[in-house]
Amino acid sequence: MTSYQTPESKKQEFRKYLEKSGVIDALTKVLVGLYEEPERPQNAVDYIKRYMGAPTGIDVEALRAECDQLRKDKAALEESLRVADQKLANASS
Repeated sequence: MTSYQTPESKKQEFRKYLEKSGVIDALTKVLVGLYEEPERPQNAVDYIKRYMGAPTGIDVEALRAECDQLRKDKAALEESLRVADQKLANASS
């Protein structure tokens, strides 16, 4: 017999997970910090990111493009090495 979870039990399970992992406490602290700010920041999301320790001013898409290019370069170098090793092995024979 298959066990089905009701939406309410899924929510409760997720809440327990968030509490156990400390997410609830971390979010509470950042929201209290935002509430207690004497002057509201222009961008609340940036405030939360800084408070949580996320780096700011990073172009994620540029990093992904660079990573893709580096993977292609690596594959090309590995192929060059394989060909060179093969030539060396043939020359030694």
